[in-house]
Order: sequence, then C-alpha cells, then structure tokens
Amino acid sequence: MLNPEELKKIYAARHVLDSDLERTLGVQIPFDAYLQDPLVAKEDPMFGFDENIYIQWEPGLADGPTSARFAVVDYNADTESIIPPAIWASDKQKFIKDGQILDQKNASPLQFHQVNVWVTVQRALRFFQEGSGLGRTIPWGFEGNRLIILPHAGFCENAFYDRRSKSLQFYYFGSQNERVYTCLSTDVINHEFGHAILDGIRPHYMESNSVQTAAFHEFIGDMTAILILLRNNEFRRKLAIKTKGNLDKADQLAYLAEQFGRTVKDRPYLRNARAKIKMSEVQNDDRPHYVSQVLTGAMYKILLSLSEHYLKERNQTPSQAYWNAIQRMQHTAIQPLDLLPPVDVTFRDYALAVLRYEELTNPKDPYGYFPRMLNVFEEYEILGQQDVIKLNQPDYLYKRLDLSVYYDMGYVVQSRSAAYNFLNDNRKDLYIPSSQDFIVSDLYDAAKLTREGQRLPREIIIEYIWEEEVKLDGPEFGYLNGKLTTMLCGGTLVFDEFGNLLSWFRKPGTQLDEGKDYIEENNIGLARRAEFMTNIAHRVKNGQIGLDHGSDKGFLGTRATPLSLKITHGMVDLEMSPHMSLEEDESDFGTGGRKWQISF
Repeated sequence: MLNPEELKKIYAARHVLDSDLERTLGVQIPFDAYLQDPLVAKEDPMFGFDENIYIQWEPGLADGPTSARFAVVDYNADTESIIPPAIWASDKQKFIKDGQILDQKNASPLQFHQVNVWVTVQRALRFFQEGSGLGRTIPWGFEGNRLIILPHAGFCENAFYDRRSKSLQFYYFGSQNERVYTCLSTDVINHEFGHAILDGIRPHYMESNSVQTAAFHEFIGDMTAILILLRNNEFRRKLAIKTKGNLDKADQLAYLAEQFGRTVKDRPYLRNARAKIKMSEVQNDDRPHYVSQVLTGAMYKILLSLSEHYLKERNQTPSQAYWNAIQRMQHTAIQPLDLLPPVDVTFRDYALAVLRYEELTNPKDPYGYFPRMLNVFEEYEILGQQDVIKLNQPDYLYKRLDLSVYYDMGYVVQSRSAAYNFLNDNRKDLYIPSSQDFIVSDLYDAAKLTREGQRLPREIIIEYIWEEEVKLDGPEFGYLNGKLTTMLCGGTLVFDEFGNLLSWFRKPGTQLDEGKDYIEENNIGLARRAEFMTNIAHRVKNGQIGLDHGSDKGFLGTRATPLSLKITHGMVDLEMSPHMSLEEDESDFGTGGRKWQISF
C-alpha cells in the first residue's frame, strides 16, 4: 500500500492513467455498498453487496466521509443531534468505527450508512462526468462546491434534494425491528442525486410552473437509478446469469426502490420502469411522478430494444449484450442533456435532443438506431405524426445559423462576457429582442467520447436567458390577480471548436423585432405565454401554490405545495418545492382539492 505522499504524485497524473492502472497503483480504493437495498439483499443474496466499487483517492479525504464534492453531515432534525462520523484511517485507506473497517461484514453501525451513501454518490458523479457522460466537471445548482448529505435527517417516509440547504436528505421509518433507511437504497440515492445533477446543469428548470418540466426532473431521477445500476459490473454479471439475456424479465432493474415500495405501498416497487403510459393519458394530469412514467417507459423500452438487438441480431452473450446496451444507453440518454433549452424543457425537447445527438455521433447508422428510437417516441406519443414525417426528411434537426457578426469560438469560450458580446452582436439572428437585456446563464465546453472510446469534437455550449414580464390579470388568478411575474425565455447553442453549429434549442418570447422568420418565432412565444398563464391559473385553482415558509430546523424543511412563491414589491417569483418530497394521493386526485402527502 502506497503512503499518502506517493499517492499524491500518482494522483497528479490521473488524467493520463486509465482506470485499471489507477486501481493497480492504489489511486482507486475499493469499498462495499448495497447493490440495491437491504430487503433485496436479504431475499436474494446474489444481489446483496457490491464489494468492488472503486472510488478515486483524494488528498483531502476526511472523516464524515468528506471529499472534494461531498460532505456527509449526519444531523438528525428530530433528535436535534449529530451522529458521530465515520473515521478516515489513512493507513488502512478505509473508513472505520472503533478501529473496525466499515464494510459488508460490519454494516450495522450507522457509520456504515454514511459510507454507503457517500460511495454511491461518488460513483454516480463519475458516471455523469466521464467522457461517456457529459465529459466535464458538473457544478451544483447553488454556490459552493460540496453537496451536503444527511443520511438520517429524521423519522419520515421521505428522501429529497433541496437546493436551498445544499443537501440530499434521507429519512428512515418503520418500527425499530423493521426500520427502513432510505440512505441504504441505491435506487433512492441515485434518484435524488439525479435531481441534484439536473439542477446543476439546468438550474432554471426549478423556476418553471410546467408539470412536464417537473416530470422531467423525476424522469432524470429514475433514469439515473436505472442506468447506474446496470452500469455496475457486479450487478450486470449477476443479472445476466439470472435472466439468461431476457432483460424484459429483469425485475431487479425495472423495479425502483423495492424496499420502500414493499413497506409503504405494499407492492414490490415504488415505480416500475416498464410503464406503458402514453402522452394522451396524462394530458390533463398534474402529478409529476405519474407523468414522468411516459418518458421513463419510452427510454426503458429503447434500452430493452438495444439489449435484444445485441443479443439476437449481433449474437452476443447475455453479459456482452447487457454491457453494450448500457454503454450505448449512457451515451444516448445522458450526452444529449447538454443540448436542452435552459428553461421549460418538455418531453418533446428531450426526444429531439436524443435524436439530434444520434445524428451527430452516428451519422451513417448502419444498424438503424435512429428509426428504432423514433418509433418508440412515436409509440409513446412524445413525438407526433408531423414530427415523424419531418424527422424522416434529411437535415430536419440541423438548422443552419447565418450570423451577422462572425466570432472565433476560442474567444467566445474565454468568459461569459465574451459570450455575451457574441450573442449581443447577433441578437436579430438569435431572436433576442432589442428591448430585453439578457444574461449568459452558463458557458462551458465538453470533451465527450464515442461508444468506441474515441474523442468526439470538442463542444462549446452557450446558454442565455431573459425575463419577460407577465401581468396576471383576471379572477382566475385568485389572490395573485393584478400581480406581475416573469416568463423565462432563451436558448442553448452548441458549437464545435471550429464554430460549426451543432444544435440550437430555444424558448422564444413575445417581443421580437422584425426579421427573418420573426412572425413564426413570435407565434411560438405567444403560445408559450398562453400556456404559462393557464398553468398558473390551474395551480391557483387547485391549491398548488403556497407561500414559501422556508425551514425552521436548518437542514430540515419542505414546503407543503408543489410550487412556492415569494411576492416582492408586487412581483411574484415561483419555484418548485424540493424534489421527491411530495407524492400525490391518487385517491384524492381530480376531486378539486389536492392532498399532498410526504413520501419518496
């Protein structure tokens, strides 16, 4: 075992080392964590623990566990106490309690819970940041570099991500003899972490009043849980043995949060990724968890289709087919997130982003992946018939952008001020109203990999937004009648390093100047504005907007309605409540008055 000084020298060269060499040299350390949750481990020991989760060593590893991006703070708001942390033993390169290593043989102490959740989120962050994912360091949706993790936040059927307290909060429930700890469920942890990731890369989604945008947050949570689980080598190997290659029978993958669902819902899962719900079935539904199943079901069907393709059409073993399916699915589902608009995402936006990225990375498409995915999106009614007709035409997703003023991308990517100059000089071409100031909400570049491990062209992503004032005028807005609020508008531009436009997703406003195609663009903005106001009126009518009371116990605290508001000088600001803190009571749905109960 290398000493810390030797590890530091190797750690400094980590960017040129492959994963296997890092493990050989000791820069990656193996830890134990539950494959799924304690109930699954008890009923099917094959899916108990994974003892080969490798986490990269860092010079700053400390008690907690604490690392560069995460800090476990085991504060219990019910007892108003802090549970002692797991201790980092640098000589053993392990976390310990009372001198004993915290692993599957010593999993009873609450300190093992701390290690379990930390290991799980460390692995999940790597999943998103590696070249097969987004190919860059991902920020949080708040100021600061560490996401706080509370493994035992209190007694409640709950777990959620909360931007305001910069935390992931996990709760426990049940009797002492049958206690369920959400911090021991890999599905729950990865789902909540998915919310934190999406909030980091698209923070303005939290300001949307759209059910579909809220549902997209839930979809990302569920898809994160599914993909990371199947990416786990130990899980995938065992699943291949158990299912003999038929992924459609893999309940261990499709069922999310088994222990939670069994205990709270009296069924073998909380949600099932095999849902076959279509868009027409959720048009008037305002339950984000329920609506999200449309997109989750569609993407899960694509995953099944890929697995079947590798197994039957390319004659691979179950183990090989599962590996290739998950490797391709990571690229398919995660890499297109950088193309999405900065505000008000819809399922259609995501489907088009997935298909556009397929065009960019697999233009020849010898195995027909593009039509395979297009058919699924049509089946689930995420894309309509007109979309399908247009998508079967060449270059429908590619929009040539004729700019008035050329800029070198090397200059544009230097700073947000440089990017602002570029956008400002090309306002008319980008449909940014001359009467509106705007901000560069994000600027970054990504170094992604192909499925063969080759470098894709460097991507330069520019996100810009502006606010358009909207007056809530009418009795349908209730206590908000006469108040002003803002509708966010903007777009996401993706260029390669040579300045070629790869993608442009945007959400127009209604105050556009005259110019090419401005009438069509303005009509889209008018439709957005009408939907925006309809959503607010609907939320007011059904009691889904409430005052933000904040938190009375520091880290602990959720708001009691799906949307919270603040009114400052007559201006209304809306924000989604912490994700996964609310699940709708289906028995009361549609009765005119919603009951919102706390649960995962």
